Amino acid sequence: MNDSKIALIHATPLAMQPVSEVFAALWPEAKCRNLLDDSLSPDLQEQGLTAAMVDRMVGLASYVKSQGAQAILFTCSAFGPAIDAAKKTHNIPILKPNEAMFDEALDLCEQRGKPCRIGLLTTFAPASVSMLAEFQEAIEQRRLSVVVESACATGALEKLNAGDAQSHDQLLLDTATAMPICDVYVLGQFSMARSQALVQKALQKPVLTSPASAVRRLQSALAINPINPAPLN
Repeated sequence: MNDSKIALIHATPLAMQPVSEVFAALWPEAKCRNLLDDSLSPDLQEQGLTAAMVDRMVGLASYVKSQGAQAILFTCSAFGPAIDAAKKTHNIPILKPNEAMFDEALDLCEQRGKPCRIGLLTTFAPASVSMLAEFQEAIEQRRLSVVVESACATGALEKLNAGDAQSHDQLLLDTATAMPICDVYVLGQFSMARSQALVQKALQKPVLTSPASAVRRLQSALAINPINPAPLN
């Protein structure tokens, strides 16, 4: 089962490299296929999420399943309703971008057994609002004593778009170090995964990323022993 076939569906090319790198490093036996529909993001900005977009997402899921995919990971969080529709249509694991990472962060807080502070870092301001709301909902459902500190690394995404990954990483680190000290940090976009080692080394705290958490969630769903994240002190 180690040669699991995973379909990675992207709505922006920025996510492809960090996701592929993480999967290759943490799960080299997996056979991953990248699919890109980069027309979805501009359509969403112009029209909002439409029934046609939902149909396109469900259609992509149907296609990759017909090609033998055993699990699907969508790397764009903006299409939550479409991802939910795909999950209802197909009986294979289908993940939203951040659900596994949020669950892991809250699991670490629950294991700690005392109030916990989580740092949520993003590089895209609209995503900060939606992710914080999603995070707060998960905290309330689990009735945990958790405070979420949220910060956006302004300008980092533009640096990455311009090909300046080093400046992107430095802006992210500067943003993280300016926040109140947290027990665990989560990096809110897939394109931030490359910064994980830098931030963790500087802050000396667990730092979770969406691709790594997704790997562990998919390994667990497919009955493969996952690599667990570092525990909190």
